Amino acid sequence: MHVDTDVDGSQLDSEFVEIAAEIFGLLADATRIRIVLALHAGELPVNEIAELVGRSPAAVSQHLAKLRWAKIVLARKDGNRMFYRLSDEHAHRLVMEAIKQAEHAVSDTPRHHA
Repeated sequence: MHVDTDVDGSQLDSEFVEIAAEIFGLLADATRIRIVLALHAGELPVNEIAELVGRSPAAVSQHLAKLRWAKIVLARKDGNRMFYRLSDEHAHRLVMEAIKQAEHAVSDTPRHHA
């Protein structure tokens, strides 16, 4: 069995394990996953995000507030419009890895292995 050499015993007891669990919990929502995917292309206003993810702007704003709290997204105000972007690439990578894992759950030959 291969053991990841990037993890040592001190990381197993790290406070970041608990925070990581909170982040996974926060991302355990299909709308938030769609928001992260939509923002990978760059900064977008709430209305465009709402259109892309198929939710109302009010619902998307609530999800964005939670993502802001976790510092997954950053906001910028321009006049009366709010624009959002990913704070870094980590959330997008987490989401993409989860999607790849989901492909394994439904297919013997996932698309990412083709």
